[in-house]
Amino acid sequence: MMRKLALILAFCASSAAAQQASKGQGAILRALDKTSGATVDLSIPNGQVASLGRLQVVLRECRYPKGNRSGDAYASLEISETGRAGTVFSGWMVASAPALNAMEHPRYDIWVIRCITS
Repeated sequence: MMRKLALILAFCASSAAAQQASKGQGAILRALDKTSGATVDLSIPNGQVASLGRLQVVLRECRYPKGNRSGDAYASLEISETGRAGTVFSGWMVASAPALNAMEHPRYDIWVIRCITS
């Protein structure tokens, strides 16, 4: 976990986009149900919660490169599961590198697509 956090921090610190980032109004996340193969896009405003099965996804904030709304987004998420103590995932996900800090869950994969900018 600490190694993943260090990699994310290194990625963000070295990226010019991270040094000059704009805050989106929310994020578009994509979720894959590994059991059925179905995907769904979740549109979540900053500070709000979306439900996916037994998962509760909280978007803290989404950022993107300043002046490039379609650029590489990164989002701060907290994901918990009903009936399970603690969180399933808590941290930053980067759209261009979803495996860098992936959520590990037996049924669902979730990743960032882009920030909502208007």
